[in-house]
Amino acid sequence: MSLNIVFMGTPEFSVPTLEALINNKFNIVKVYTQPPKKSKRGQKVNPSAIENFCKKNRIYYSNPKNLNTKQELEFFKENYIDVVIVVAYGQIIPKSFLDKVKFGFINIHASLLPKWRGAAPIQRAIMNRDKKTGISIMKIVEKLDSGPILKSEELVLDENITHGDLEKKLAVLGSNLIIESLKDIQSGRVKFIEQLHSKATYAKKIDKSETKISWSLNANEILAHIHGLSPSPGAWFEYQDERFKILRAKISAKKGIPGSIVDENLTIACASNSIQILELQRQGKNKQTAKEFLLGKKIIKDTILV
Repeated sequence: MSLNIVFMGTPEFSVPTLEALINNKFNIVKVYTQPPKKSKRGQKVNPSAIENFCKKNRIYYSNPKNLNTKQELEFFKENYIDVVIVVAYGQIIPKSFLDKVKFGFINIHASLLPKWRGAAPIQRAIMNRDKKTGISIMKIVEKLDSGPILKSEELVLDENITHGDLEKKLAVLGSNLIIESLKDIQSGRVKFIEQLHSKATYAKKIDKSETKISWSLNANEILAHIHGLSPSPGAWFEYQDERFKILRAKISAKKGIPGSIVDENLTIACASNSIQILELQRQGKNKQTAKEFLLGKKIIKDTILV
């Protein structure tokens, strides 16, 4: 059975799945992505990662500001779509669309549902110091991330992985798992399993108020905070009225007053133990290793950071 597929995705996380669909010669009827966004500084317009991929590979795509229109609904009614693959699209799928597709809207979610439903599952898993995370292939229903599960796969976490690193791993894992899921649909081996809704937890969107580092926490908690927010939006401290994002760090056994620099290698004391900065970014500058940073700006020992 040949499937007529619509793909919906926007950021870089979505690209491996679309690429896998093409490489496995699935019939992609249309791709949806979010419209280009203007840069925060200046008026440069930035197309989504999926739009760029589609242009490069000559794939038909659409980027409507609002999916919930009569024109888009007619497209789904008229084109006999078998399945819609959704990967971080960025718009809520209207309820009126959900029953217009033979096998439904299938979403790649970056957690082991029902844990971490919502907008920031990768960040929350790291910040919570979870031992594992993974990918869930689920059917979209009206309530957020609560649809039945078709497939899932675990991934063990360690304290040194950043949000950016983990996102890349999960993107590849999700792309492989969706291909398996589509082959199951083709062969009629589809079996959805309901989530245990009583076990649900929610990964709310990262708020700016969460990004400042609190040195009153222990080193393990601060490391998880740093890595969960790296590279964006970034966990930061202030020094001489300038913000510095820490992008990578490691645990050190050195001790001191929380927030104080305890050596010449950018090691900062926490409530227990300390963290040594490995990579950071000054406000408005490119990222640097700690070694590169210390060739220019010094933050001397016993300085107290805020």
